[in-house]
Amino acid sequence: MSLLQAFLAIVRRDLVLAFRRRSEIANPLLFFILIITLFPLGVGAQPKLLQAIAPGIIWVSALLAAMLSLDGLFRSDFDDGSLELLLLSPYPTSVLVLGKITAHWLVTGLPLLLIAPLLALLLGISERALGTLLLTLLLGTPVLSLIGAIGVALTVGLRRGGMLMSLLVLPLYVPVLIFASSAVDMATAGLPVSAQINIMVSILLLALVLTPWPAATALKMSIN
Repeated sequence: MSLLQAFLAIVRRDLVLAFRRRSEIANPLLFFILIITLFPLGVGAQPKLLQAIAPGIIWVSALLAAMLSLDGLFRSDFDDGSLELLLLSPYPTSVLVLGKITAHWLVTGLPLLLIAPLLALLLGISERALGTLLLTLLLGTPVLSLIGAIGVALTVGLRRGGMLMSLLVLPLYVPVLIFASSAVDMATAGLPVSAQINIMVSILLLALVLTPWPAATALKMSIN
C-alpha cells in the first residue's frame, strides 16, 4: 500500500465509523444551529444590531461547535487500542494523523460550512458578504481541526482532559477568529478583503505543514 493509499484508508475508516455513530455528526451541527438561532432572543431581534455582530456570532459558534467534537478525534482509538497500532504502522505517523484530521473536518467542518448560508441570512448578513463568510469558513474550519488535533493529542491519555485541551487550543484560535470576522465586516462595508483572505490562506498552509508532526509526537508521548 502506498502512502497515499494509507492516507485515504484512514480517512475512509474514520468516515465509516462516524456514520455508524451519527451523533458525532449531529451534535456539533445542532449545537451550531442552536447557538445562532437563540442568540437573537438574547440580544433582541434588531436587524442592524444582528447584522453588525453576525460575523462574530457565526464564527464563535463554529469555534465552539468544532471544540465540542475535538475530543472524539483520537479518544475512541485510544480507548479500543487501535491508536497504538496506528503508531506502530510502517507509515509516517504524521501522514496518518493528517488523514484523521481530514476525516474530522469532513464530519464536522463541512456540515457547518453547508448550513452557514441559511443561518447567515437569518442574522441579516448581506449577500455581498455571504461569499466572503463562506470563504473564511472554508479556510478557517480546517485550521480549527488542525490546531485542535495537537491539544487532543496532548490530553488523550488524561481522564478529564477536555478542560485542559480547551485552555491549550483556545488562544491559538484567536487569530483565525479575528481575521475571519474582520474579512466579513469589511465585505459588508464594501471594502476589499484580500489582505485578510491572504493571511487566512497563509495560516491554513502553515497549519497543514506544521501541525501533523507535533500532533504525532504528542500522541506517542501520551501512549508512553
